Amino acid sequence: MEKKDILEFLNFRHACKIFDSNKSISKDDFNTILEAARVSPSSFGFEPWRFIVLESNSIKEKLLPVVWGAQNTLTTASHFVIILARKKPSLLYNSDYITHMLYDIHNIPKEKAELRRQKYKQFQESDFKLLESSRAIYDWASKQTYIALANMMSVAAILKIDSCAIEGFNLEECDNLLSKEIGYSQDEFKLSVMVAFGYRLNEQPKKSRQPLSDIVEYV
Repeated sequence: MEKKDILEFLNFRHACKIFDSNKSISKDDFNTILEAARVSPSSFGFEPWRFIVLESNSIKEKLLPVVWGAQNTLTTASHFVIILARKKPSLLYNSDYITHMLYDIHNIPKEKAELRRQKYKQFQESDFKLLESSRAIYDWASKQTYIALANMMSVAAILKIDSCAIEGFNLEECDNLLSKEIGYSQDEFKLSVMVAFGYRLNEQPKKSRQPLSDIVEYV
């Protein structure tokens, strides 16, 4: 792939506000988008996220009144994804989840695993002061979900699939509704962001962005 092709894909991507409801993303293409999320980087490699592919029309109907930023995308997108961020109980340095990640997923020998845990403890307690509030550690985890979000949207663009990230909702109302309907624990997870995928119904205008000279500084 040449550099011009990469930029072409990135310029193809836009915040698609309404999709062609008659067009569906293939299973293979959508699995590729999900795989882009799965292999995304995260701090310490602890993957503080979960991805819910929302297929239930009844849940969509209940969600629609409280998601003002998805009035058209929720009803026309081929696929709609709810991204959750982990909360403090499962992200504490001594939690069962972190132990699972260190030993079962990373497969690190005990001595090295415990050294990494101690470094993570220092990171949480003093470097980033994540333990000062439950909101601090949720915000830290939520920022990481946006790495996966961006990778999903970029891979979708390469596949010529449109997308739209959605923050237009009342966080507490939506989290309460979704946790009840989907069944996730609000002690462990909290809604971070939503994203819709599909194929555009209308052509989009050329991107408007600041020039590099206004946003990049070499020192």
